[in-house]
Amino acid sequence: MMQTADQAFGRRGNWGVAMENDLARLTARQMADLRAAGKTTSEALVKACLERIARREDAVGAWAYLDAEAALAQARAADAVDAVDAVDATAAQSPLHGIPVAVKDVIDTVDMPTSYGSGIYTGHRPAADAACVALLREAGAIVLGKTVTTEFAAVTPGKTRNPHNAAYSPGGSSSGSAAAVADFMAPLALGTQTVGSTIRPASYCGAVGFKPTWQTFSLAGIMPQAESFDTLGLFARSVGDIVLLGDALLGGFAARVSPRERAPRFGFSRTPHWPQAEPATRRTMDEAMAILRTAGAEIVDCDAADGFDDALDAHWTILCFEIARVLSYERTVRRDGLSDALRGLLDRGMEIPLADYRAAREVVARRCDDIRPAFAHVDALLTPSAAGEAPSDPRAPSDLLFQRLWTTLRLPAITLPGFTGDNGLPVGVQLVGPANGDGELLSVAQWAESAFARASMKIPAID
Repeated sequence: MMQTADQAFGRRGNWGVAMENDLARLTARQMADLRAAGKTTSEALVKACLERIARREDAVGAWAYLDAEAALAQARAADAVDAVDAVDATAAQSPLHGIPVAVKDVIDTVDMPTSYGSGIYTGHRPAADAACVALLREAGAIVLGKTVTTEFAAVTPGKTRNPHNAAYSPGGSSSGSAAAVADFMAPLALGTQTVGSTIRPASYCGAVGFKPTWQTFSLAGIMPQAESFDTLGLFARSVGDIVLLGDALLGGFAARVSPRERAPRFGFSRTPHWPQAEPATRRTMDEAMAILRTAGAEIVDCDAADGFDDALDAHWTILCFEIARVLSYERTVRRDGLSDALRGLLDRGMEIPLADYRAAREVVARRCDDIRPAFAHVDALLTPSAAGEAPSDPRAPSDLLFQRLWTTLRLPAITLPGFTGDNGLPVGVQLVGPANGDGELLSVAQWAESAFARASMKIPAID
């Protein structure tokens, strides 16, 4: 459903003085531009985010840990560096210098507890930052705190609620990161995806969520789940901010993203799960395709993923086998600290024969090869982000239908907000690119984002 209310994110069109006075709603790029122009400070930006958190956290529950004083101290230090750099004009700064970010609580932080969503690790203090956190700090970003995750990023939900309506699910497992960005608590956040834990919560909450090609970003210092599929996920309120975040994590990343000289060609992939797509998703895809065509895009039907059911079966076999071994200590020594659901999953994983696991890996490798021709004549696949709006029960199992295949095939994917369903909740549109085609996918996503903006597509505003 197309919305005509005032812009929810302040990322589209002219944001002007009104947005300058509402710092928490700015994108990271807008924050960086204001700082560079001397119109705001890192301390002011962090304070704005903290004020937003203070007003909304009881309803949303996005945070597992927050240290306001430490964040403000980091911000003041960033501003002090700015004062020095004003004298030394040759000093180069990252666009993320002084910009607040949130970090999922399966990602290690040396100065904050990392509990992995489990009571077993309450108060646990890692000896070092995860590589991604260290890189963000090197770029000058301010880590506000740790966001809620499901138990070991697996099956048992945390406390987070959908920021648009607390009676609905935020999606798992990067629920806190998606909700924090969508609710203007932080402009950027880190998450993870092993099944659909970046794309799905971003779609449910109304944020931009990006899952890169498998093994694009370092996972050092992140609690693994299934290392054959684990991927760092990025959350923001614009595609441009995803590029900024990616560039801090992998130098030269932004150089691969350039404005398109021609309209893209999309392959509309319903996938075998289309019969399970709810009316909100079917309507969203129709509206999105109409807008993209009006903007000049060509869209063709693409059934390249049909018949890939064996890949989905293989994904589940591999995931269960690997997580059961990753969490061997917890399964054997700290078993009483695990939820019943997770204990059952781990026990099933231990029952899988090694031969079945190896056979499943062979299926995935073969299907990764089989999907490559799908991109020979299209720039990206256009497909649903989720089956529909968020489920009405905040603790309901998450929909896995429209994210899992692309994760299994290790492809980059991004979900764009801008549409709503009958309940007024966000419904995302997912774009999928070829393996290692992350830069091209983000270029296409920026083009699509602009097309949706021109058509005044907006997610529902959060008061």
